[in-house]
Amino acid sequence: MLYAIIATVIIIAVILWIVSFFMQDKFKQLEDQFEQFSISSLQETYQLKKKINILEEELLIDDLSVEQTISPASTQQTPMVRRVQELYQQGHDTYYIAEQLNINEYDVISMIKQF
Repeated sequence: MLYAIIATVIIIAVILWIVSFFMQDKFKQLEDQFEQFSISSLQETYQLKKKINILEEELLIDDLSVEQTISPASTQQTPMVRRVQELYQQGHDTYYIAEQLNINEYDVISMIKQF
């Protein structure tokens, strides 16, 4: 009788152990979802910082265009604008310039229109 109970408990334990491999891990799913959320929030933060930098440069360009009558343009331009201007004068298209400087093509076009 005792052997039958022990054998039954061992068989149930083995069956539950095997079934546990096929069950979905809820914590793993939560970790995956949290990781995806973290990655997406970091990407959004990076994009926002990039756009803020571009806007700051555009604001500096606007401020400098007012002062352009007083001093030469080359000393008033930010390094990004100068680099865009150099690449554009070398004959590169806006897509290539945007790719090289890791900025949006629309931003490149707006910088080109300013000079």
